[in-house]
Amino acid sequence: MINAFRKYLLPGLVFQSVIIGGGYGTGREIAEFFLSHGAIGGLLGFAATAVVWSVLLAIGFEFARITRGYDYRTFFIALLGPFWRLFEILYVLIALLVLSVLGSAAGHMVSDAFGVPTVLGSVGLLLAIGVLAFFGSPAIARIMAWWSLLLYALYGTFFVYMSVSYGEAIAASLEAGRVEGGWLLDGVRYAAYNLIAFAAVLFVLPRLETRREALLSGAVAGFISIVPGVLVFLAMLARYPEIREQAVPVVYLLQMLNTVWLSVLFQIVLFGTFVETGVGIIHAINERIDTAMETAGRRFPQWARFAVAVGFLATAIFLAEAIGIIDLIASGYGVLSYAFIAIVVLPLITLGCFRIATANNKHSEDHRVSRQQK
Repeated sequence: MINAFRKYLLPGLVFQSVIIGGGYGTGREIAEFFLSHGAIGGLLGFAATAVVWSVLLAIGFEFARITRGYDYRTFFIALLGPFWRLFEILYVLIALLVLSVLGSAAGHMVSDAFGVPTVLGSVGLLLAIGVLAFFGSPAIARIMAWWSLLLYALYGTFFVYMSVSYGEAIAASLEAGRVEGGWLLDGVRYAAYNLIAFAAVLFVLPRLETRREALLSGAVAGFISIVPGVLVFLAMLARYPEIREQAVPVVYLLQMLNTVWLSVLFQIVLFGTFVETGVGIIHAINERIDTAMETAGRRFPQWARFAVAVGFLATAIFLAEAIGIIDLIASGYGVLSYAFIAIVVLPLITLGCFRIATANNKHSEDHRVSRQQK
């Protein structure tokens, strides 16, 4: 049972943990990519995103298994050869963008709750991510898994409360049946830029021993990850279309409910999701550095993990304060999503599929037997 959880559910829970902060934890990203297409158009966009995630994660998990690419440096050297650094450049840019969004959202949330300067919330996020990054892979995997289960329960409770209080408004938005603009394109773009989280999942994939396990785990991960986003989207329909102008729509909805215990608990868990996302992004960078230093015969000390986290987050917080969350998402995510499609998605569905189709599974079988003997 535990082994099945680690193979088929843990990768999806980790993926969902990393995307939630920059993907739909605040609701701002949902407003930008889905709510702009109307109620039905947004749901169609989510369906497109779920399918893209499931397909690409299934391919990516199997490619990682056959190449032993359990950090993004090893994975993308196998996929892109000498051009792998294009991914690293893109990863760093998206990492800074997502961390900036998290820093801005955390600052707004803490400021609204306690009436303090927004920078204090951002600094609190920085310290929490830095401390967790210090402890490394085992602690990060456990915390992400358990926090994700808590998050599912809380998002479900939040949706129930919104449905009871504003069910008629949500139903009215759905009955209007609005489908506007390019929902399919935005669903694919949203899926593409969130694939940054794939690099953060690699460290939990060594348990996948067969092609069936890798493909099934990836397919499940895509659908696990979309559920909380759909719940937030449906809740946001209670105040459609004016909610599109809110910097942090989820906080706006909680204020509407005026349920103190739910608001406090939700914001605590939401802050935790920001930490999860930040830790996942930073941990992938730390694992890449660790692998490179190990190859060079050197050791990557624990304190350096904390230092890398603080350096990235300090830069991101500066960007958040200078630009603001709405402008960051509107201008940054769109451009980088196209770059991610070109550098990650297209090579994965072409070169990656070719490598998988022509792979000699003898090495994989030998590796599985070796692990069982240990």
